[in-house]
Amino acid sequence: MKEEDEEDFLDPKELPIYKKGKEIFDVVQQITELIPEDNGKLQSIKGQMLADAAQLTVKVAGASGAGLYDMKMEAAAIIRKAARDLTVQNHSLEMFGFKEVHYFQIVRDLIEEYRLLFIEWVASFDKWDYMIDRWGLFNPPGVGPFDKDPDEDIPYDEGGD
Repeated sequence: MKEEDEEDFLDPKELPIYKKGKEIFDVVQQITELIPEDNGKLQSIKGQMLADAAQLTVKVAGASGAGLYDMKMEAAAIIRKAARDLTVQNHSLEMFGFKEVHYFQIVRDLIEEYRLLFIEWVASFDKWDYMIDRWGLFNPPGVGPFDKDPDEDIPYDEGGD
């Protein structure tokens, strides 16, 4: 690793969004521990909630390792979906008789704090470090799926000199 790369590297665990995601996971884990083990439907919801909460840190870490804009945006989209799904899980918990659903407001409040950090995090993505997403979903502003790839004009040197 070059020195400049070492200076640019930031451990994802040090990012505020990662720390908030970890806090959310811990709270979700504590709340779901209150779910009765003999209720299969609630146990299924518990599994989904823990999986969604885990995405809030796992995908941040993955995006931190991916340099390309489209890869970061793909991770961001998965995070957004997981956070939104987690936000509405209280309805499923309530529908299937979870008695402690009132604790879920804590999760919703934490997700709102996470959302604000998410906006800042996504804004920090380098829009010039990209490959054209030919599916058209995760291109930086001004880049389309049918654009000519500027790298096609760079001559290839087989000698590696």
